[in-house]
Amino acid sequence: MAVTPMNPHRIRTERLDLIPGTLEILEANRDDRQKLARLLSAAVPGSWPPPLLDDETLGEFIQMISGEDDPLFGAWYWVLDDPAAGERTLIGTGGTATSPTAEDAVLIGYSVLDEFQSRGYATEAIRHLIPALFSLPGIRQIEAAIYPDLGAPIRVLEKNGFTRAGEGFEEGTVRYVLKKPDGSA
Repeated sequence: MAVTPMNPHRIRTERLDLIPGTLEILEANRDDRQKLARLLSAAVPGSWPPPLLDDETLGEFIQMISGEDDPLFGAWYWVLDDPAAGERTLIGTGGTATSPTAEDAVLIGYSVLDEFQSRGYATEAIRHLIPALFSLPGIRQIEAAIYPDLGAPIRVLEKNGFTRAGEGFEEGTVRYVLKKPDGSA
């Protein structure tokens, strides 16, 4: 099956601005926090980056976006946009990649700064990413591999309709899947 390359677009939710992670943004995330803030038009908290977005992972993202070796790679920076307060704050990130388990699937991952967890932001972001991912030609399911002791991220998936589907592809993880509804384009 031919896979159409991912072309992330900006997604606005009720409270968030999900900004596509370009090569320039990913490199700024790695090298220059002030430039990252400028590119996102948002404050970057001193606690940045969130859990799971370490230097090694960021390096892999930069390689994937530079080399175009994963057509389903995409990244979004999650900016809390509060027009009433006139504030924009970077709170998390999410991304996609080709699933290692099925050719009609895309893999998602996400992480939110500790101080912004348990406020529904991840649930909201994933809810808005789902239709964008299912709009990709040939994508019939979205998958996530997650450590079973991470209760809050699992609840985010479950609130968005994902169900547990056995062991994950990474050691010690479990797999969650959301299948495209029948009759969807």
